Amino acid sequence: MSRATKRKHVVRELLEERVQPAEGQSVVRCHPVSVTVSPCHCDFLLVDPILEGSKVKAEISLVLLPAHVRSLQRQGLWPEAFAPLERKNPRE
Repeated sequence: MSRATKRKHVVRELLEERVQPAEGQSVVRCHPVSVTVSPCHCDFLLVDPILEGSKVKAEISLVLLPAHVRSLQRQGLWPEAFAPLERKNPRE
């Protein structure tokens, strides 16, 4: 497979809206470590756990784009820990 063909398939897979986490995969939130350097430019990742070793706990499988997040929410697969907080009506 040529590099251009492989790239086309990778980009198409990345941009697909529907995401289905595999067995054992988890959704995690990425937090910048410092103000000047951010390890990632996204909010959420789909990761595979790494069971051996003690330092690295997971491997990034997919960077979740907003369309992926909406798809997971519609499917009922979005973790409750990341559910948006209910806003109180300011007029109450």
